[in-house]
Amino acid sequence: METSDYLRTVSALVLVLGLILGLLWLLRRIGVPGMVPTRQANRRLSVVESVALDARRRLVLVRRDGQEHLLLLGHTADLVVETGIDNGTAAPDQEDKG
Repeated sequence: METSDYLRTVSALVLVLGLILGLLWLLRRIGVPGMVPTRQANRRLSVVESVALDARRRLVLVRRDGQEHLLLLGHTADLVVETGIDNGTAAPDQEDKG
């Protein structure tokens, strides 16, 4: 094969991959039912933040109906660390700069 054949093959591959990605993006934007899941505005449950403690444990802050719950997810067991946390609207303590 010559260089022009390689160039033509690579450019065709890039074009086809671009068309596939463009079609997937369009389907996601339109929200075709059953094809790509769409976001729901009235969701009651969401993961606010997640932090890995080590290879087996993870702290997860979950919001449900405006209240937050802190969960410790482990390899063998899960634990509710704190429940009924305020939704985080209070500002953290600030030091006086006087």
